[in-house]
Amino acid sequence: MRFFIDHCVPESVAKALEGQSRNVIRLRTKTAPDSPDTLVAAVAEANNAVLVTLDPDFKAIAARTGVGRRRFKTLSLIRFERCRESRTAERLLVALSLIDHEWNVGQDSRDRRMFVVITPESIRTHR
Repeated sequence: MRFFIDHCVPESVAKALEGQSRNVIRLRTKTAPDSPDTLVAAVAEANNAVLVTLDPDFKAIAARTGVGRRRFKTLSLIRFERCRESRTAERLLVALSLIDHEWNVGQDSRDRRMFVVITPESIRTHR
């Protein structure tokens, strides 16, 4: 599994993933940091990577119904919600075993997309 780190995500998240020997792609290496959200989603999907973001707009882009379903059929998303930036890396590392599990379960499914929402109090998955 690859992780595509959005520009709004602290560098500590990318470094924490790399510290766990994870494949990390930073948005700034693939496109401009101020790229529109739809381009960011398309680049993450083209790189077969799970998009990691703090941006709430991606919830609608990656939605299962409407335009999102037809346009981004394989986009997986990890989104931080109400998390202080200083705690995002810590929260992601806590969630990593669940994320791995969800990813592996999804590989046997027709709809392989994975949606994970990480808050200060919870970790939710949506399939």
